[in-house]
Amino acid sequence: MLALGKQSVTVLTLGKQSVTVLTLGKQSFTVLTLGKQSFTVLTLGKQSFTILTLCEQNVTVLTLGKESVTVLTFEQAEHAHVDLEETKCYSAVPRASGCSTMDYNSETRRLFVGLDNGTISEFLLSDDFNRMQTRRDYLAHQNRVTGIFFTLLSEWVLSVGRDKYFQWHCSETGRRLGGYQSSSWCTCLQYDGESKHAFVGDYSGSISVLKVEDNNCTLITSLKGHSGSIRSLAWDVEKRLLFSASFDQSIIVWDIGGQQGTAYELQGHTEKVQALAYSSQSHQLLSGGADNRIVVWNMHIKRNE
Repeated sequence: MLALGKQSVTVLTLGKQSVTVLTLGKQSFTVLTLGKQSFTVLTLGKQSFTILTLCEQNVTVLTLGKESVTVLTFEQAEHAHVDLEETKCYSAVPRASGCSTMDYNSETRRLFVGLDNGTISEFLLSDDFNRMQTRRDYLAHQNRVTGIFFTLLSEWVLSVGRDKYFQWHCSETGRRLGGYQSSSWCTCLQYDGESKHAFVGDYSGSISVLKVEDNNCTLITSLKGHSGSIRSLAWDVEKRLLFSASFDQSIIVWDIGGQQGTAYELQGHTEKVQALAYSSQSHQLLSGGADNRIVVWNMHIKRNE
């Protein structure tokens, strides 16, 4: 069957094994093939080249654009939920996306930038800080990256995102080493390289304490004391204190090193607390909130728990 329209030309072919539909339009060239074993769509447009193949065992999407080459393979496609462990994603160049978080290592001048599309881009800064060279892209998450931590000791890139996952990758090979799924959006991250404990704050107000190994991690405990979502975390390496800032207008100091579960609150904001920074040299904690305040806390002072 041949159909001639103002905007397109369509050809329909019926065979014993397949049905083929060919459409020639001003903006695109499309081939649809329906077979017994697969369903294939080929689209050639001005901006991209896309192949979609649906087989009994997997779903494959290939997209060639001006800025990127992306291949997505979902195995066991008959399941409604696709686990990250069963999903393979490869990309030569990531699509342009907004920056959501960063981490910088001064010893190696390596900058890790988390993007809204879930990608983490690693850059190497020049000696004069006037140039950046792209080193590697990590397809870490399926939604916005909300926290990154690079540890030179283990050569790991740890990250959390709105896909509810905590993940870590090998910075030498780019390979994903493991992951942990939270029950809520992961909002922030801190890490202690000596004990290999990761602290993951989430949207529900809980902080998951994870023991991270080379290829797996174990949930040690969950810290619960906030009534609002966790927005920022800071870590005191010397005293092994964890600071958490929340939308409930409070900051909680958790004594992780004491191993007795003690904690106390810092009250100084009248709106949600959005950022924390800790200075190990001066033993001061800085906090910023939506109340337009920046508060400096002297952590030398002993407070009641």
